[in-house]
Amino acid sequence: MLANTPPPPYYAVIFSNIKSPDTEGYSEMADRMVELAAEQPGFLGIESASSDIAITVSYWESEQAIANWKRNAEHQVAQKLGKDKWYAAFQLRVAKVERAYSY
Repeated sequence: MLANTPPPPYYAVIFSNIKSPDTEGYSEMADRMVELAAEQPGFLGIESASSDIAITVSYWESEQAIANWKRNAEHQVAQKLGKDKWYAAFQLRVAKVERAYSY
């Protein structure tokens, strides 16, 4: 499902990753992170796709909302597990959405 975002401007956090062979517990943690993110002030929505490279884009009202999400204690546990166990490589980008079109 596509995220139902408001008119711009807002921010997109683009998380691209290649998973390691050990993904035990990953799906449950990913589901929990989506639930937890949705509870955060400033969260606007999320979209995700996966094949050899997985890409998740979360949308936020402000850079402050993104910073608060990054500092969330439960999210920090997931970040550490990702670095230590689940990801062979990852890249995170933050972008300001200035225009958006839909059909």
